[in-house]
Amino acid sequence: MGDATFIDILLAIFLPPVGVFLGFGCKVEFWICLVLTLFGYLPGIVYAVYVLTH
Repeated sequence: MGDATFIDILLAIFLPPVGVFLGFGCKVEFWICLVLTLFGYLPGIVYAVYVLTH
C-alpha cells in the first residue's frame, strides 16, 4: 500500500483493527491486527501502522 492518509494513521493508533479493516477489508491483515490488539494494545498499534504504511 504505502498511501495511508493522516486519518488512516489516527485510526490505526486509536482503534488498530478498524484502521486495518478500512484499508484491507476482512483479510488476514485484519485478523492478525485483531489478535495482536487483544494480546496487547501496543502490538496492535505497531502492526496497524506498519501494515498501513508499507
